[in-house]
Amino acid sequence: MSSSFHRLLMAPLLGLCLSASGAPLDEPLKPLPAVPQQNPQRVELGRQLFNEPRLSVNGSLSCASCHRLENGGADDKDFSIGFAGLPVAINTPSVFNASLNFRQFWNGRADTLETQIHEVVQSPSEMGSNWEHVVQTLTADPGYQTSFANAYPDGVTMKNVQNALASYERTLISANSRFDQYLQGNTEILSTDEKYGYQRFKEYGCIACHQGVNIGGNMFQKFGVMGDYFQARGSPTQTDLGRYLVTQDEEDRNVFKVPSLRNVAVTAPYFHDASAKTLEDAVDVMFKFQLGRIPSAEDKTLIIEFLKTLTGEWGGKPL
Repeated sequence: MSSSFHRLLMAPLLGLCLSASGAPLDEPLKPLPAVPQQNPQRVELGRQLFNEPRLSVNGSLSCASCHRLENGGADDKDFSIGFAGLPVAINTPSVFNASLNFRQFWNGRADTLETQIHEVVQSPSEMGSNWEHVVQTLTADPGYQTSFANAYPDGVTMKNVQNALASYERTLISANSRFDQYLQGNTEILSTDEKYGYQRFKEYGCIACHQGVNIGGNMFQKFGVMGDYFQARGSPTQTDLGRYLVTQDEEDRNVFKVPSLRNVAVTAPYFHDASAKTLEDAVDVMFKFQLGRIPSAEDKTLIIEFLKTLTGEWGGKPL
């Protein structure tokens, strides 16, 4: 029996295991939560600050310069350009659903969005500023003076800038992906191939690391479990050390936060080093160095079809 015929034969069975609510039973992945309720004035202020280039020391760079919402919340470049016109050392991850990650940055050095914001503003390769300068700049703007006074009793402060930005970023939930709709009970929204791709994703073991509501972002893992990725790639850099830079623990060498796979089809290039330019390249690397397996061409195609169902919406439009 050919595999294509087998898939056709089994297709009706892939959408039958439903709970009383209509959702598929026993799924290890869960749909995205609703956007949390927050102070709308703080969220709007955060939106303005997210697009504010004066957070950088020379007024050239905003959060939105590197986290491009039209590019899935990431950057279309291998390495984003910092305030001085030079590329940063590591690929920019997506800001969409970042609030659902258990740590921020590839090496997990920030526990919260606020801490991540705190570091980026002061980073000598990113915004190159300092908080005294940021607070002075915003305080001198009558519009910001009013907005902060309306949103916070103590007006413009470092903590309030960070809180407003984090409040806005917590609204950046890429809801309503086709896979989320499937998890919520609309089993007909995925094609037979896409359902089989999800099945293969689980069977090969991708689910061991890409798990939870964010389909990643909830654990650390060594890059190169089943082979020396960095030796194969060559040209080692400091950022390749990953979590070791934070802990100085030898066991953390080349260990990174597992990235979320949500919106992965629209956030190329991939990995901390931007070495995979296409989704196909990224899947190849994961199979070789993380799983130590070689998938059939058909299984690889099916998994990629599944990954494309993880693209969500923002502002009522697909990413």
